[in-house]
Amino acid sequence: MPKLLQLARPQFLIASLALFIIGAAWGILLGAPVSLLRILLGYLIILPAHLSVSYSNDYFDVEVDKHSKPTLFSGGSGILVENLHLRKPALWIAITLNLCSVGLGILFLILYSVPIWFLGYVVVSNLIGWLYSAPPFRLVYRGLGELLTAFTSGFLIPGMGVLVTQGTLNGDGLLFTIPLMLYGLAFILAVEIPDVEADCLGEKKTWVARKGRGFGFTAIGLLLLVATGFFFFIPVFYAHPLPVDFRILGFLSLLPLGMGVIDWVKRPADRHTAVKYVNGTIGALALFFILTDVVMVLEASR
Repeated sequence: MPKLLQLARPQFLIASLALFIIGAAWGILLGAPVSLLRILLGYLIILPAHLSVSYSNDYFDVEVDKHSKPTLFSGGSGILVENLHLRKPALWIAITLNLCSVGLGILFLILYSVPIWFLGYVVVSNLIGWLYSAPPFRLVYRGLGELLTAFTSGFLIPGMGVLVTQGTLNGDGLLFTIPLMLYGLAFILAVEIPDVEADCLGEKKTWVARKGRGFGFTAIGLLLLVATGFFFFIPVFYAHPLPVDFRILGFLSLLPLGMGVIDWVKRPADRHTAVKYVNGTIGALALFFILTDVVMVLEASR
């Protein structure tokens, strides 16, 4: 049981919770009423869907993970590589978690006034996580994993926060997903950097495996720069007054940007050094999300 629990990789849950809270707080700032029960149930839809990805990815990537050494954020958990007898339980846990997520989505649909396509949103979210590494699609092996991760972490998760508070999605509600998708893409590139050698051996066609660590670090720096620019420039061009001062978020975004610039300049080629930079960058991203939560929740509580 402890080994099966390790497959959940709880460190990733911090970021998904923070992203969901950003979306929920943004929905409230746009005028949605505050309902803690509604927000909690909304997150309970996301939680098993996210956990399922951890179990299914380890199950379907076990052959690739044999070539890799796990780190805090990459290379899988390593549990199934050393305990092949746990593969089948891991698969059934993943399937059960998907069903729980969809079941809770149905419950939310019954309890609250949301459009029927809300359930489709939940199903698609779970399906993307499954098809990410599951055959026959194995989208991460076809060079699509980066875009799917950016879409999931930057759109689907915070979008769910907006959706459960507002009951719908519109242009204002989706505004925040733009920088978050940039951060999601930077995140997955960082995760891929330590696994270049293993992914090449396993024919996993990630962007970094095909283009190298230097490309990954450079792309991370550029993505974080554009995301920071968004916070400073969108208030100038946006047609309506914004319910939170984006300049504050822009200054907070200098934290991951600083790490991104270091990544961009240093671009270490060896795995050992690269892991240190990757951990620093992902840690800075997580801290930025948490601080953004604090700012937005405080603003929403006024």
